[in-house]
Amino acid sequence: MRRIVHLTSAHPRNDIRIFVKQCRTLAAHGYDVTLVVADGKGDARVDGVAIVDVGRLPGRLSRIFRTTQRVFDRAAALDADIYQFHDPELIPAGLKLKRLGKTVIFDSHEDVPRQLLGKPYLDPVSRRVLPALFSAYERFACAKFDGIIAATPFIRDLFLKINPVTVDINNFPILGEFARAVPWAMKRKQVCFVGRISSIRGVRQMVEAGALLTSGARLHLAGVFSEPAVEAEVKNHRGWERVTNLGLIDRAGVHDLMSDSVAGIVTLLPLPNHVDALPTKMFEYMSAGIPVIASNFPLWRQIIEGNRCGICVDPFDPTAIAAAIDYLVCNPDIAQSMGERGRQAVLEKYNWGVEASRLTDFYGARSHAKQTLATF
Repeated sequence: MRRIVHLTSAHPRNDIRIFVKQCRTLAAHGYDVTLVVADGKGDARVDGVAIVDVGRLPGRLSRIFRTTQRVFDRAAALDADIYQFHDPELIPAGLKLKRLGKTVIFDSHEDVPRQLLGKPYLDPVSRRVLPALFSAYERFACAKFDGIIAATPFIRDLFLKINPVTVDINNFPILGEFARAVPWAMKRKQVCFVGRISSIRGVRQMVEAGALLTSGARLHLAGVFSEPAVEAEVKNHRGWERVTNLGLIDRAGVHDLMSDSVAGIVTLLPLPNHVDALPTKMFEYMSAGIPVIASNFPLWRQIIEGNRCGICVDPFDPTAIAAAIDYLVCNPDIAQSMGERGRQAVLEKYNWGVEASRLTDFYGARSHAKQTLATF
């Protein structure tokens, strides 16, 4: 049995991409899978996956320097056949594992240089310098790894220029997770937003849209505010009267929220790291059989309008967001048809079953390459 270790210094142990989808899939296909985390919740074994905890340290700098060393030490001690790490800060650990003769895979969840361009806490000089420095380091390091897994086709194409052994494994929904739907006639006059709540994810415009609604609809927010000042600002806006703030809810709660809603909103602002992204929630809304109100980025328009499963709007325009909400609430037959087309697209293409096969094929090829080299 091939031994695989997944490493993360920043993500929770129940991360949807890392644990729920990838680790569980590999364990179900006969691999001996361990996930090394740093959340301070202790060791465990869940769904055939061994979870090893190196402990949680406070502060960003402690995580970047001390926690990453702990993660490497524990991972190296496990002496696995294949290592897959999920955080850019673990690139040095990946290089150390390569020097130990291990097969190492980097799972790139984000285009980090473009992500740095949108960090509000960086000054203008840092926004210019840091992306260039990190990009150069990433090119140097990732050429040495045995493979790259990318979260989107856009990121895949970037890494193919660095490492030819690159594949995209997309964060599409698990079939059946959001299958049960409330009959359309019993749905409430509400739309939902699920995910981290912040200015760059369009919370100001969504709340402002609430003040313009004429259909009696409410906006349900499920997630945690990442900016206290923005939270205080939007709660003082008159549109907040149309908002139900649910806070952080579990997957069952997300299921029920989507099931009760007429539409799901994903109106992220056009930052460099957003326009070519494939947001998980967009496909989860589709899987739940509800139309999507999405930003009018070209890639998103291709998916939403191409499948006729929602409405694309200017994410800066509260009036357009409000009009889309009112239209879907006041035209339930059209909204239901959009939702059904979105669900059908997920059944045919945008689902984890398709991506799981790509993941196991990728691992099978890496295992075969390792065995071939061992014979020489």
